[in-house]
Amino acid sequence: MSAAALLEVDSLTMRFGGLVAIDHLSFAADKEKITAVIGPNGAGKTTVFNCLTGFYRPTTGSLVLHRAGSALRLERMEGWRIARDAGIARTFQNIRLFAGMTVLENLIVAQHKRLMRASGWSIAGLLAFATYRQAEAEALDRAREWLDRIGLTARADSVAGTLPYGDQRRLEIARAMCTEPALLCLDEPAAGLNPRESHELNRLLLAIREHYRIAILLIEHDMNVVMGISDRVVVLDYGKKIADGTPHEVRTDPAVIKAYLGEPDT
Repeated sequence: MSAAALLEVDSLTMRFGGLVAIDHLSFAADKEKITAVIGPNGAGKTTVFNCLTGFYRPTTGSLVLHRAGSALRLERMEGWRIARDAGIARTFQNIRLFAGMTVLENLIVAQHKRLMRASGWSIAGLLAFATYRQAEAEALDRAREWLDRIGLTARADSVAGTLPYGDQRRLEIARAMCTEPALLCLDEPAAGLNPRESHELNRLLLAIREHYRIAILLIEHDMNVVMGISDRVVVLDYGKKIADGTPHEVRTDPAVIKAYLGEPDT
C-alpha cells in the first residue's frame, strides 16, 4: 500500500446477472488529492460509487479505506456504517436536497447524527442540557461557515427548492461537507452548469481540498473541470480501466482518445 493512499480499490467486479458492469477494476485515491473517474456513458462510473457507498455489494474484489490507523473493508460494511465510520459522503447525478426545507435546515439536518448523540437520543435535547446546547451551537456555526463559503448566507431562510440550479449544486456539496467526511464522492457535480458556474465549482472544490485537507473522488463529463482540478484521472470503458495517470498523461493516451472519439472507418 502506498503511504499516500486513502482509498484502495482492488479487483472490483460487479455483475448484474450476465452483465459485467465493473470488470476487475483497481485504482487508488490519495489523501488530500482530487481523483477523477471518467469514461463514456455506460462505462460503469456510477456503479463504482454505488459499491463504495454501500448501495451495491460487489460481486468480488475489495474496497479499503485507511482512516485513523484502521483499514476499513467497505465491501463488508452496511451503507450507514460507511457514512458514519468510514466518513464517506456523496452527492448524486440528480440533486437530492430536501427541497421543502430552507437552505440552513438542509445544512443542519446533515449533522443529525452528531446532534442526536449529544442529545442522548432526545433526553438531553428535551431538557436542554449544556452538552446539547453546545452541540447545537457548533452545528449552527458549521452551517453558517458553509453558507459563507458557497455565497448563500443571504438565502439562508429561502426554501432550497427555489434556488437557482447552480446554487442547489453548491448547497448539496456543502451539505455533504457538514458531515465532516474523510472522502467526498461527487457524482457529476458540473452537470447542467454553465461555464461561469463550472468555474465557480472548480474554485470551491480546490478550496475544499486545500482548506479541509480531504480527498475528493469525482465522476465528471465536463473535461474542463476534470483537467482543471484533478491530480489523477482514472478512465473506464465498458467497466474496464483503460488509463490511469495525470491529466496530461490521460489526455494524450491513445486508448482514451479511441474510447471517446472512436476509430476512423477504414
